[in-house]
Amino acid sequence: MSGHDVSLIEAEGPWTHRQVSAGGTRFHVAEAGEGPLVLLLHGFPGFWWSWHHQLVSLPAAGFRAAAVDLRGYGGSDKPPRGYDLVTLAADAAGLVRALGEANAIVVGHDWGGLLAWTMGVYHPKIVQRLAVVSAPHPLRLRQAIAGDPRGQGWATRHTFGFQVPLWPERRLVRDNAALVGKLLHDWSGPGWPDAGTEQRVRKAVQIPGAAHSALEYHRWLIRSQARPDGIRYAHRMRAPIQIPTLQLHGALDTCTLPASAQGSGRYVAAPYRWKLIEGAGHFPHQERPRAFDAQLLGWLADPEPER
Repeated sequence: MSGHDVSLIEAEGPWTHRQVSAGGTRFHVAEAGEGPLVLLLHGFPGFWWSWHHQLVSLPAAGFRAAAVDLRGYGGSDKPPRGYDLVTLAADAAGLVRALGEANAIVVGHDWGGLLAWTMGVYHPKIVQRLAVVSAPHPLRLRQAIAGDPRGQGWATRHTFGFQVPLWPERRLVRDNAALVGKLLHDWSGPGWPDAGTEQRVRKAVQIPGAAHSALEYHRWLIRSQARPDGIRYAHRMRAPIQIPTLQLHGALDTCTLPASAQGSGRYVAAPYRWKLIEGAGHFPHQERPRAFDAQLLGWLADPEPER
């Protein structure tokens, strides 16, 4: 990475930066606080910094917060493969152990949310509680795209556009990643992002290899559906999740429609809570951090997290 990238990735704040190896891949993690581990998994287009509010609020509430750059993003390794949800879930499970814990509260946004759902099925012993933000259960997402082509199908058109090789990578980083800025504005509620946040995310996508890796996630999601690995994954994901789950969603989300995320609770056989965050779009933890943290911390403080 250039010095420019390092200052972006290792942004200063009340957290420390470290490199952690899990399953032969090196991950960049920003962490703060002491207490039960909360693993924070970002989405697209983002990197660990999208949790900077929670890296303050969680430690203040007695938790150890660790925000990771997912495989292919930010300061983490960008290997040529491994961008399927099964491998990504194994990455995250390995990270919990590498951070010295037997299990963690897992909080995932967007792609990090799909990954969190996957951990709940594939690595249930590692997940103490599951909080999913702006992300339907993967099988619910499939139903929503197929069943509502003019709604969620249209909202997901960027993913279909990312399927062709090479050209989407160029388009993503062109003009100082102008498209990424457009997606942030299109998917969020009014008043976000501010110019500083937008620039950070646009710069992070331009780190060499990051745009390609980010698009590989989307490619796997679509291309695997008819392949043996995707069919196996869908079959396995039918298993009910036995972990207390909180699902938070921005009421104004135009990327993943609230109606598409609703109904994910049918895949949870444990206490399950659904909350809409008013005034927020696809990035509620950044757009409305106070309202978001109130829901998350209230649920974490509740020993019996029923509705």
